Amino acid sequence: MKIFISADIEGIAGIASWEEARQTSLDYPYFAEQMTEEVAAACEGANIAGAKEIVIKDAHGSGRNIDPSRLPENTKLIRGWSGHPYKMIDGIDESFDAIAFIGYHSHGGSDKNPLAHTINSSVVDYMKLNGEYLSEFLLHSYLATYLGVPTVFLSGDKGVCQEAKRFNENIITVVVSKGKGASSRSIHPNKSIKHIKVGMEEALKGDLAKNKVELPNKFSLEIRYNYHDNAYKNSFYPGVVQNSQKSIIFETDDYFEIMRAASFLI
Repeated sequence: MKIFISADIEGIAGIASWEEARQTSLDYPYFAEQMTEEVAAACEGANIAGAKEIVIKDAHGSGRNIDPSRLPENTKLIRGWSGHPYKMIDGIDESFDAIAFIGYHSHGGSDKNPLAHTINSSVVDYMKLNGEYLSEFLLHSYLATYLGVPTVFLSGDKGVCQEAKRFNENIITVVVSKGKGASSRSIHPNKSIKHIKVGMEEALKGDLAKNKVELPNKFSLEIRYNYHDNAYKNSFYPGVVQNSQKSIIFETDDYFEIMRAASFLI
């Protein structure tokens, strides 16, 4: 099996503040290590299930958070950002048997994680796809589906795991935390590592085809910005309509165009 893993940090065990996710912070090294451990655990579970090749996209901030030396030798780690519209799953293609998401978090506009956001919290208030709030997980899981790659596993906060179950009832999820106001209640970090390893193995030992879902025929992407000037400026992107002082809508029947538009509108 050939497996793709996308990893973020705002949905790992214990994290509760933006300072803990920033490389310039004294709190950051611990959480980067925990991110590495959770990704390594997912790789171990995948290998037990029979994975031969694992490609990992470090998808937080600089894209340089994971310690490569802590990963199994059958992994390839993508660090940094190429600028490709595939964003947090850049490097994926139709050759992969499955994709998993580690350390993901609730969508912008949610109260399920004190770090809830979609793509860029300094620019975007929230995003919606076909009228439903859009998380980074759902944005990229739709893309994997578009490429014919089933989404089999997710770890993160309770909110994003609930969203994933609505998208795909057969996905295996591991809830490591849940938010309340500006706080986060997490399971023990070692327990998250154990659960992720077991969950990933379980996800890949089953029938992967059951995780394939159908994409809608049409897509309507709404982006609400924090500031009205972004909505006005981005209303000049081809096909975009400004529908309020702070928001725009872009519609298409090709999901790649959603990813391309997001690359220029955020």
